[in-house]
Amino acid sequence: MSTLINKVAIVTGASSGIGYATAKLFAREGASVVVTARRAAELDALVAEIQRSGGNAVAVVGDVRDESLAQALVETAVSRFGGLDIAFNNAGAVGQMGPISEVSLSDWRDALDTNLTSGFLGAKYQVPAMLKRGGGSIVFTSTFVGHTVGMPGMAAYAASKAGLIGLTQVLAAEFGAKGIRVNTILPGGTDTPASVTNAPGAAPELLAFVEGLHALKRLAAPEEIAKSVLFLASDASSFVTGTAFLADGGVSITRT
Repeated sequence: MSTLINKVAIVTGASSGIGYATAKLFAREGASVVVTARRAAELDALVAEIQRSGGNAVAVVGDVRDESLAQALVETAVSRFGGLDIAFNNAGAVGQMGPISEVSLSDWRDALDTNLTSGFLGAKYQVPAMLKRGGGSIVFTSTFVGHTVGMPGMAAYAASKAGLIGLTQVLAAEFGAKGIRVNTILPGGTDTPASVTNAPGAAPELLAFVEGLHALKRLAAPEEIAKSVLFLASDASSFVTGTAFLADGGVSITRT
């Protein structure tokens, strides 16, 4: 039985990777999906794929750093599908890496805007729409970096993503009594186009090293992380809120 029948969901960062896989899974489980990213062609391909499979989806192209996009996504969910039940605020970027003395203020601010402020903007408009439906589920994408593991050269990324965990806890406490659950997923290394292991010129040794950091000694497929997001979005996690949900292949506990 499909778990998201009659539900309406927003998925950001949906043009590839975890967002792409999650949007397809949500649709397969019965949800009508509003997807967004900056790349129109990839979003159109995703919507077409969902529709060919009998699902409902619509794309809104934009940048999650823009408040107008956050508002437009909710307005689209309401006008096209009647409301909003689920939001997967997944868009993000690693940003500038390097020693803190070499990170510019503009790079720092860009990381915060992309990874953290976008989550605030999303929730600002998603919460009121969910309250009109009597509740809902919000899921953010954070990371184990800066939560269970400190990795050199990733200060801006770690700080911005860790901020989502604080945002999650406050929103969960603020709106739990009104039926809105809020959680953050913390994926481990995932085989996506944005992964450092898939960067141009990345050596095979890098992939082996990253895989070895995990207890499972491999990277996740995006579809595996999507299944964890589905759990948090669905009624299967009806008593789960305010969590930093590790789906990290054991990278946080591995020392071998």
